[in-house]
Amino acid sequence: MRILVTGGAGFIGSNFLKQLIKYDAEITATIYRRPLQIKASQINTIKTDLTQPSEAIKCTKDIDYVIHCAALKQVPTAEYNPLEYIKTNVIGAQNVIEACLSQRSIKKVIALSTDKAAAPINLYGATKLCADKLFISANNITGRKDLIFSVVRYGNVLGSRGSVIPRFLKQRKNGKLQVTDLNMTRFNITLDESVEFVLWVLANSLGGEIFVPKIPSYRLSDVVGVIGSGCKIKYIGIRSGE
Repeated sequence: MRILVTGGAGFIGSNFLKQLIKYDAEITATIYRRPLQIKASQINTIKTDLTQPSEAIKCTKDIDYVIHCAALKQVPTAEYNPLEYIKTNVIGAQNVIEACLSQRSIKKVIALSTDKAAAPINLYGATKLCADKLFISANNITGRKDLIFSVVRYGNVLGSRGSVIPRFLKQRKNGKLQVTDLNMTRFNITLDESVEFVLWVLANSLGGEIFVPKIPSYRLSDVVGVIGSGCKIKYIGIRSGE
């Protein structure tokens, strides 16, 4: 079994790799800006830019299963750099799909999405919604029954890079938290839950689904109450795209 994980150096991708090395599988991980953090004998690393069609074809050769993690994910950054987000999240997704369609060995493609793709109000969510539709519609043009595309859509991964909890933990050391709006809400999933869910989808998907787990939500005020006890609160207002 040969598995490709795109975006292997990202927070989610790197943790998928840690789980996948427990299985009897040959793994290929794509990286672009960051080096791969995990070392294992069965992981082959390809430095590639998936916004280039030829690069996507190169990394999907002789692969059985694809987990597409590669994406730009920061909401405010997307508002100021829309071209980069469209190139990576939309055009990159299209290139991965077309590459997979051209490879006879690939059986399943699982694309990771976000709750922000549901009725999006920011560019990041809009790019992921476009990507979701591309992956789902790819089932209509495979031309074969042994290749399927599915999407996994979940919320914020607890403790992921750039998320609010590690930021608050860092700010707590100075006794002051920078808060956007206490009434803002987040859907939350742990890292282990997210990995297990995607692996379940990889085993059980039939093609064309958008899998959405039932996960809890919390208000920012809940997090501030737990982490910021005794800290001064500085309200900075919601950021662009939030």
